[in-house]
Amino acid sequence: MALKKKVICRDIKGNKKLVSVDKLSFRISAYGVLMRKNKVLLGNAWDGYDWPGGAIKIGETIEEGLKREFWEETGLKVEMGKIVAVMNDFFIHPFTKKCHHTILLFYLCKNSKGEVSAKNFEKDEKEYMRKAKWVDIKKVPTLKFYNPVDNKAIIKEALKK
Repeated sequence: MALKKKVICRDIKGNKKLVSVDKLSFRISAYGVLMRKNKVLLGNAWDGYDWPGGAIKIGETIEEGLKREFWEETGLKVEMGKIVAVMNDFFIHPFTKKCHHTILLFYLCKNSKGEVSAKNFEKDEKEYMRKAKWVDIKKVPTLKFYNPVDNKAIIKEALKK
C-alpha cells in the first residue's frame, strides 16, 4: 500500500483542511481517566470538555508526561494505571495553527492527591480552560468534547479495568 501524500486535519471547530504530510509534526499525547464513584474528572475547555492531558515533551517518559499534564490541568497528582485506549488524530493546533499527526494514549489514573484547581495552567491554557469538573459518567455521551475519539468507549473500557 502506498503512503499517503496528504491527510485531512481538523481544527477545534471541526473544520477540515487537506494538508501535505511533509507539513505535519508528530506528537505523542497522554491523557488521564480518573473516576470516583460514578463520576469522571474532565478538563473544562472553551464551551466543552476534554480529557486531562496533552503532549509529552522530548525527554519525558509517557508516565512523566501524563503526570505533569494531569497536574497542570487539574491540580491533582495521580498515579498512572493501565492503558485504556490508543487512538490517532490529525489536527490543527488552535494557537500555533501547526498541523499535527498525533498518537493519543489514554490511561486509567488512580490514587489522586490534592484539590482540583486551575492554578497550574500554562499561559495559553489560561485563555480557554477553566477548572476541571467532576461529571456523572452517564452524561459523558451527551457532552460536547474537543476531540475526535469515542469518549463513551473510553469510559466503557475504563470501567472494565
